[in-house]
Amino acid sequence: MSIDVNNESGTEVDEQAILDIARYALARMRIHPLSELSVIVVDADAMEQLHVQWMDLPGPTDVMSFPMDELRPPAKDEDEPPQGLLGDIVLCPEVAARQGAEAPTQHSMDEELQLLTVHGVLHLLGYDHEEPDEKAEMFGLQAAIVDGWRAEKGLTGPSPAPTVS
Repeated sequence: MSIDVNNESGTEVDEQAILDIARYALARMRIHPLSELSVIVVDADAMEQLHVQWMDLPGPTDVMSFPMDELRPPAKDEDEPPQGLLGDIVLCPEVAARQGAEAPTQHSMDEELQLLTVHGVLHLLGYDHEEPDEKAEMFGLQAAIVDGWRAEKGLTGPSPAPTVS
């Protein structure tokens, strides 16, 4: 799996954890190991510009996903998953820090960025949360991936509760 993490935010973030959880999520979703993903970490001003330009919404947001080849997880009976360019995930640590602090189970900015990375991966794979049933599926999968990764890493304590909207 080719995953690039570029931190352009000026904020120190755990880039290795972002890389690791992205790789774990893609493996868990059975995405071809030769597929490519880019994760970009930006400041609030850059995120606000993207949010306005692409969503026509004011202010910075936590995560945005920009799919390329529109890859989807393979069906259970498929032997070989398709490969390609997944796209870009853009993260904003300033928003992540605020969300983590305001969450019912308060957690760190880095834990929130890990959750947002999985959220972004799922969006790249076609998952959405506009409808209640879609939200239940996506957030359930998101929690399972984050919990599985945390267990594999031997991390203790409660997993961050979903704070993305």
